[in-house]
Amino acid sequence: MLKALIVDDEAPARSELRFLLEEDGRVEVVAEAANVREAIERLQENTVDVVFLDINMPDTTGMKLAEALQRLTAPPVVVFVTAYSEYALDAFGVNAVDYLVKPVETERLTQAITRVFEQTRLQAQAKATERISVEKAGKKVFINIDSIRFVMARDDYTYVQTDTDRFFCTSSLSQLEKRLEGHGFFRVHRGYLVNLGYVNEVETVSGGTLLLTIDSCEDKVPVSRRRVTQLKKILEF
Repeated sequence: MLKALIVDDEAPARSELRFLLEEDGRVEVVAEAANVREAIERLQENTVDVVFLDINMPDTTGMKLAEALQRLTAPPVVVFVTAYSEYALDAFGVNAVDYLVKPVETERLTQAITRVFEQTRLQAQAKATERISVEKAGKKVFINIDSIRFVMARDDYTYVQTDTDRFFCTSSLSQLEKRLEGHGFFRVHRGYLVNLGYVNEVETVSGGTLLLTIDSCEDKVPVSRRRVTQLKKILEF
């Protein structure tokens, strides 16, 4: 299911849209917000696939929020839901996938959700085919980012672990952290960067630290004490 955030300053409008989305059955509303400030807070607390966004709101408009979202490495899809039709061209200028005019018709909402699914599918395909350059036995090779389980720092270099092999990389861990931003990686330790999608088990050890079991990997990855709270919040345990 798609995870959604509804942003609208009118509570009845949020309730009506939530009802329609639940009736469709393909979208889970994980949060609501009454203004842009609250929307930013909810986005910091939740990972969402789509934002259903009103335009005319107090303080800052929904258009400004949509513009800000486009600066993210992996922005959620935006669907505008508004009582005004005159902003449609501006909406597509910030890459909105659809523009719904209130009162929202069920058929139009169904079409919008289908478009969101298609957009998220294309984004996932693009991520899966992105590659980085590494080395093995003195040769340059390219591996898909999606295949990386974790990255381990060694001095100024790194080793990149996939499900079947370990590769050498001349980039530092900080450089790879920036390169892999938006692909589900998290810096669990000053020496480790982990693809959270492959975490199978979390083990608590002495001193308040954790050990992660990674899919298809024999090595367990340590989590530093200062990263534990944030990791628990992300993994929701």
